[in-house]
Amino acid sequence: MEYDIFPRIRERRLRKNQKIRDLVAEVSLNKNNLVQPLFIYPGENGMEEIRSMPGVCRMTIDRSLKFIGEGLASGINAYLLFGIPSHKDELGTEAYDEEGIIPKAVRTIKKEYPDAVIITDVCMCEYTSHGHCGIVVNGKVDNDVTLSYLAKTAVVYAKAGADIVAPSSMMDGQVKAIRDALDESNFKDTIIMSYSSKFASSLYGPFREAADSKPQFGDRKSYQMDYRSARTALREIELDIKEGADIVMVKPAMFYMDIITKAKEKFLVPLAAYSVSGEYSMIKAAAKNGWIDEDQVLWEYMLSLKRAGADIIITYYAKHLAEYLR
Repeated sequence: MEYDIFPRIRERRLRKNQKIRDLVAEVSLNKNNLVQPLFIYPGENGMEEIRSMPGVCRMTIDRSLKFIGEGLASGINAYLLFGIPSHKDELGTEAYDEEGIIPKAVRTIKKEYPDAVIITDVCMCEYTSHGHCGIVVNGKVDNDVTLSYLAKTAVVYAKAGADIVAPSSMMDGQVKAIRDALDESNFKDTIIMSYSSKFASSLYGPFREAADSKPQFGDRKSYQMDYRSARTALREIELDIKEGADIVMVKPAMFYMDIITKAKEKFLVPLAAYSVSGEYSMIKAAAKNGWIDEDQVLWEYMLSLKRAGADIIITYYAKHLAEYLR
């Protein structure tokens, strides 16, 4: 067989320099699509670095204002808030207390930065003494009892000024319960970004340290998803869309790009990917040991999420990425 040693088709032509590579690139990273999570706790002028998440801090509301101001200046417009309450109890009462940490934070941030996009996590795990994502009845998380608490929490956050509420407890029917409650309370324009495909992952450990939300008994496998199944993830996403979700999410992101791609191909609503705490910490640890170039790995990872189909990326690196892009 003879081979043409001068082929007409040369793929390398389109890779010959950076400007050509940029010209034909299929995806790009836009600061407008990044969301920065924040952990907020009571008090004043306080910041505590999270041991397992170097560079990420829990902060008081006043310190969060400074952080958000810097982030907005660098082009990060959206912030996902997690609260560390002043007290925890069996029913997670501070989650839906209008004077709780998150409603206070939302009101303060919105007063200072009305154009910032504020997203509030709607779950019970940070607020319950048992650390589960719902209300425990007779030793088990009761799905239907929990729904009314999630709905009440979402309304309190919307009233405080949240642009988006993000239910993450993985209770069946949570999106419908929240959508109905928001509409009945005249918050029809409040967006729901549902943690539709949230897996029972081993990558949440640093978050649980940050939010002090480790379950005090058992685990969350009866409500978070089994990572062996892709079809279940797509069913969960479809159900949430039917119940009124405006944005759906896949969490974690790194090990679940197949789910991101399948969801992008099947559904037309905006799709978020949450690059979770364990992903952040793995990159940080490898970089600290000199095993990888942190920025180059981060850049490659973020673009791979875009290539997989993510419209929105939630990442603890958001502010860092904005400065890197700039």
